[in-house]
Amino acid sequence: MPIIAKAGADFVPAPEGMHLAVCVDVVDLGLSELTFNGRTYRKHMVRVVWQIDLNMENGKPFTVSQRFTLSLHKKAALRAAIERWLGRALTEAELGGFDLEELLGWACLLNIVHVVRHGHQFANVSSIMCLPKGMEPLQPRDYVRVTDRQEQNGSSKPAEDMPPDLDDEPFPTDEN
Repeated sequence: MPIIAKAGADFVPAPEGMHLAVCVDVVDLGLSELTFNGRTYRKHMVRVVWQIDLNMENGKPFTVSQRFTLSLHKKAALRAAIERWLGRALTEAELGGFDLEELLGWACLLNIVHVVRHGHQFANVSSIMCLPKGMEPLQPRDYVRVTDRQEQNGSSKPAEDMPPDLDDEPFPTDEN
């Protein structure tokens, strides 16, 4: 059976600004080797994926994502993001073990900024906030989780519709 490769359409990043969003996926990226300031680190990484309240030209919602080191250390970016999302500090019990699958379906506000890297424009999540009281949460739609795509494709490799990881910040940003 042939394997056909085609030139993809130009990637259109999510618009800049504050957006109502909902978490649609948490992807375990496993151990990743990252080089920062000449040092190589091995970190367990996860990707959190959100849909925002605006649609692309094809009618599907824009998605944005952010990679995090899988850590709730006091300096960890993931911990800070979850606490901003909840609008409170994590409890001792939550710090002892927080199931990231619980983030699925949680709504929030995301501030998105555009960054140009390697000649391409990307949408980066610059901040996460809990929803103000009384604001109607966004509901997920038209999204198949990466793990479900892997099961459908019979593959152990993620079949993601996300742009390359050129939009991620240099590492380590969590625990130096």
